Amino acid sequence: MYKLLLVDDEVSFLKGIALSLEQEGYAVHTAYDGHAALEAFSTLAPDLVILDVMLPYLDGFTVCEAIRKKATVPILMLTARSEDVDKILGLEKGADDYLTKPFNTRELIARIRALLRRKEWGGSLGDEPRVNVGDLTIDTAKRKAMIKGRPIELTNKEYDILITLAANRGKTVSRENLLQLVWGYTHLGDLRNVDVHIGRLRGKIEEDPTNPKYVLTRWGEGYYLRGYDHAD
Repeated sequence: MYKLLLVDDEVSFLKGIALSLEQEGYAVHTAYDGHAALEAFSTLAPDLVILDVMLPYLDGFTVCEAIRKKATVPILMLTARSEDVDKILGLEKGADDYLTKPFNTRELIARIRALLRRKEWGGSLGDEPRVNVGDLTIDTAKRKAMIKGRPIELTNKEYDILITLAANRGKTVSRENLLQLVWGYTHLGDLRNVDVHIGRLRGKIEEDPTNPKYVLTRWGEGYYLRGYDHAD
């Protein structure tokens, strides 16, 4: 049974969401402020954190950043505001996804399932703390990547794409599968989003993005990581 940490200062909202999630089979633990959230996280070691932005004592961004320094647990942020700056800031602090209030409970459950699926496939690398592909090193514990020991600043999505390719060793991962594994949905109209992120990832890890040697394309099939799963 997955353990979820649900953090929100609206008591009635918190209780209602917790009940809905418990009915889905999750073990839900709640906290009402930022300090309590961090204490609960340290005690419970949850599988996923659902975190409101507006909290007493420590706001959600601060809590998210503190959690991310300790663990790679999926974090879903909730915000009552729809401004893009809040969403961008949350992602920069380490959040994996966000929902704007009010939202449908079924949408929340779908997001949770998608994030937990990502957690499962991320674990297929086992206990390997690092994956080496030529001069590229993926630090799976810290969710970081380096080229020749030089840190690369990757967004969450770019890192998730990279680790997905590494975790699916021996396979070419289709754009549809990347969309499902990394974004958690399969709308075909969003396939271009995969290509854009692949392009940005290559721009950061490849010496010559127009002639990549790490993230390669198998035309008509998808993408794969060279030198790790394939001999090219």
